[in-house]
Amino acid sequence: MYKDIMEIQKELKVPKDNYNKFGKYNYRSCENIVEALKPLLYKRKLVLILEDELVNIGDRYYIKATATIIQSEGDKRIAVSAYARENDNQKGMDAMQLTGATSSYARKYALNGLFGIDDTKDSDVTSTHGKDKPTKQPTKQPTKQPVKKVKKINMDEIVVIKDLLSEINMDKQVFLKSLKKHINVSELEDIPQVHYARVVNLLEKKRENNE
Repeated sequence: MYKDIMEIQKELKVPKDNYNKFGKYNYRSCENIVEALKPLLYKRKLVLILEDELVNIGDRYYIKATATIIQSEGDKRIAVSAYARENDNQKGMDAMQLTGATSSYARKYALNGLFGIDDTKDSDVTSTHGKDKPTKQPTKQPTKQPVKKVKKINMDEIVVIKDLLSEINMDKQVFLKSLKKHINVSELEDIPQVHYARVVNLLEKKRENNE
């Protein structure tokens, strides 16, 4: 089954066809990922199940989304979970819309973790695409290629990790030291966005082992 997941990760193509006017960047949605996955899963007789659960961590409630791949002919399964918390100050949404958006966000990052999808924002968000033409063609100078910045986890996701560490009574530095086997980071703030679901999954397993 891991071979099937590996092949899907290689074949999966989900362009960033959606545009955020406020942040001025392109992005892919949970729905985009699911639609691109359907034919790849069908070819390998695999089923995708997306589930949500409301969980309490510390004094906050989170949507825990779990993406599970199940063999249609057998009982093997692989699952990855991700968390998201509703933004208390989100304007322009009623309660149902806010919960739905939070669920979609959590599901998207569970799918990212399961299928190795890099969700870094597009790098040319400030490009004018030729609209501002110079009056005189400047002499072309050799330039260094810009280093692609890796998107790090946001404050809400840092809070989720801290809450999980508190729940299993684990020191942050001890966790970061153990995490170096998987991701070489020295602070929680340095964890790449693409590894967020994997980090939460590791903490979830530790919590289950402690119960």
